[in-house]
Amino acid sequence: MKIEVDYERCEGHGMCEAVAPALFSLDDDDQLTYHAEGADVPDEGLAAARTAIASCPVAALRQIDGGRGA
Repeated sequence: MKIEVDYERCEGHGMCEAVAPALFSLDDDDQLTYHAEGADVPDEGLAAARTAIASCPVAALRQIDGGRGA
């Protein structure tokens, strides 16, 4: 599974970082960094990734099916 991030939509609420800190972080200006950009989410992060997608209040995260763990 891959995740697509709509950086224009992201408002820096930090819900994704709270549930999946290995995958997402916000800098001091609340700008999101997605640490698995362009890669499959590691198997150990799949549950947290799905929770992060579901928890985003502005729907800035989207699951892209394909690859392992889809």
